[in-house]
Amino acid sequence: MVEALRGRLHEVFGARMHSAYLYGSIPRGTAVPGVSDLDALVALHTAPDPTDRDRARALQEEIDAAFPQVDGGGILLDGVANLTSALERHDAGFFVACLCTPLAGPDLGARLPRYRPTSLLARETNGDLHLTLPRWRARLAEAATDDDLRVLSRRVARRLIRTGFTLVMPSWGGWTSDLTLAADVFGHYHPDRHGPMRTAAHTARNPGSDRDHLCALVEDLAPWLAREYAATHGLKAPRPAP
Repeated sequence: MVEALRGRLHEVFGARMHSAYLYGSIPRGTAVPGVSDLDALVALHTAPDPTDRDRARALQEEIDAAFPQVDGGGILLDGVANLTSALERHDAGFFVACLCTPLAGPDLGARLPRYRPTSLLARETNGDLHLTLPRWRARLAEAATDDDLRVLSRRVARRLIRTGFTLVMPSWGGWTSDLTLAADVFGHYHPDRHGPMRTAAHTARNPGSDRDHLCALVEDLAPWLAREYAATHGLKAPRPAP
């Protein structure tokens, strides 16, 4: 599947593509066949346009249909200038340098600094959860099918795990992409919220269509986490409007 993706990326984006990366369970070697999704990033020489995004979406659907080993996923797009910019150095830049595995083309990580688990890194990676909450609430209100709820559950749970972990990351002094470990590290510092975060980790791996559970994540754990994050690390630097 990975080899097929590599070849198709070259065919679909051609000279537009600077480099491509995998992230998540597949490069970590922890993917569960038929359960785990495909996570990829394509860095383009210039900022992606709507046609690029349509092509990425179509390619992801093609790979998903052709390979039963993966269940859903997404191909992120970004421009080289943005990924290596000063504004994104502790967010998108960190993501490329530390969380992505090069798949094709020259590795942008060589242009980026060595990172440490600081409060600045925590703030710039996940210090915007408060801005995400209204979108989650709107998506939850619009969710009409079990598939809609499963997709949103996975997205919400993963983001809460990452945010909960980076809240305590500077104190712990390291980084992990393992969802269960991330929840347990968080729980060491916030034992009163360990149970809900462990439940979120389970949901991230096994998303369901339980609306009440999703509501609890969005209306209880997420607002608390947003407030705690802002008080501990501050708010992420504003980005230009899309």
